[in-house]
Amino acid sequence: MTTPTTRTPRLDRGRWAQPGPETVEPGVHRIPLPLPDDGLRAVNVYVLEGLTEGLVLVDGGWSIPESRTALEDALTRLGHDLGEISHVLVTHIHRDHYTQAVELRRLLGSQVYLGAGERRGLELLGELRTDEPVGSLGTLRRAGAHELAERVAAMYHGDFDPTVWEAPDRWLREEELHFGETRLAVVPTPGHTQGHVVYLDRARGLLFSGDHVLPHITPSIGFELGGPELPLGDYLNSLHLMTTLADARLLPAHGPVGASVHERVAELLAHHDDRLSETLTALADRTRTAYDVAGELGWTRRRVSFTDLGPFDRMLAVNETAAHLDVLVARGGATCTQTDGVNRYTAR
Repeated sequence: MTTPTTRTPRLDRGRWAQPGPETVEPGVHRIPLPLPDDGLRAVNVYVLEGLTEGLVLVDGGWSIPESRTALEDALTRLGHDLGEISHVLVTHIHRDHYTQAVELRRLLGSQVYLGAGERRGLELLGELRTDEPVGSLGTLRRAGAHELAERVAAMYHGDFDPTVWEAPDRWLREEELHFGETRLAVVPTPGHTQGHVVYLDRARGLLFSGDHVLPHITPSIGFELGGPELPLGDYLNSLHLMTTLADARLLPAHGPVGASVHERVAELLAHHDDRLSETLTALADRTRTAYDVAGELGWTRRRVSFTDLGPFDRMLAVNETAAHLDVLVARGGATCTQTDGVNRYTAR
């Protein structure tokens, strides 16, 4: 949710979400699909063409009528139709990436691929039959934000559709996918979700980064069912992993195409270093909950007060603060004790 300063002009921040295809390079096109009533505005789906298998998509979008219409219109402008889609390679399980992939499979017989680390999250969706942020609500309660947890829970209306959360055709691990002459390396990048993967086209120097590396914002951490104990630690490790790969152009799920993955990763790592320092300073000589600390920090690029955020964004803010506090504990900079189910942190 928090966002470090970038050098991207403000104009680009809105222009990228306008409907219609953008050619990244011959055979690779970016299609923004709408996310109504969502601050992210759109999610990018990438189309790979010129393959013997047909069209391959990276991410599928959200299963809503507006999204399917936008996808059909964009493909028509490229001289294609939905029936040519043979595979949808999903970066992670969140609804704006996964659910339309399942719908396309039902309509067209397309194959859906997903990272193996998402298996437990998908199973929990089937068992609990809700996409309510159960794990995040638990984090809120451990953070001492019980009233906020109830407000967020009340925002979900029980409209869970199990048909869009079916299992993929193939669970992906660290491997290489072949589509004709196109080779895509599957790189697991746990953090935003446990099973998040990115797809690296080494030959063309392109990284389809999903929500792992975004040009304008940092992704939410731990917003999933059955999340790991230290999601931010996983995320930071996955960011460092990007620096061990050859640099590539950044093809993100939200925002415009970027020139350098390495440059953006350096900004994100610096941001989290700064945020860890701010979080530790907020503890000072006091014992505090994650809810207490979140209330003292600025949010978004404009450093908005916590009290000026809506309930959903407050949830993300508290979850992110808890994630930073837990990293501080893991690194020895703070301690954590639990009383009556609430975690309380103290600087060492």
